[in-house]
Amino acid sequence: MRAYATRVLGSNDETDDVVQESFITAWQKLPDLADPSVVKSWLMRIVSHKSIDRIRARRDHDDVDLVVLPTAENAGPERRAEAQSQKEALSQALARLPDQQRQCWVLKEVAEYSYDEIAQQLDLPVSTVRGSLSRARKNLMKEMEGWR
Repeated sequence: MRAYATRVLGSNDETDDVVQESFITAWQKLPDLADPSVVKSWLMRIVSHKSIDRIRARRDHDDVDLVVLPTAENAGPERRAEAQSQKEALSQALARLPDQQRQCWVLKEVAEYSYDEIAQQLDLPVSTVRGSLSRARKNLMKEMEGWR
């Protein structure tokens, strides 16, 4: 559960809180669990929902600010500054996207959800998710052209 929450959130900072909230929810909803043989997938679903709720709760462009861009540990100050500038440019570009496009993009690219999972999480048809992702990618490519 912890590893999954870390992958979705992109950071260890909120992982423990999400897992703890998930166990509390599971405890409260335990009487609703009809088939005890599916407890693992049930718990993972709760963690998934709690993690997505955390991503949704972040305002503006904070969701990508917690993603660590890979840079060599021995990279010089110029490379680290460039990586930070690129991250800030991406955050600003994401902030300018319509909410639905930004949510779809973050769930796909940061949380690594499938189209079906995104559709289920956002209560949208898969075709709408595909269209939103396509438009988000097109907009981001235009916005980030200077970084290519």
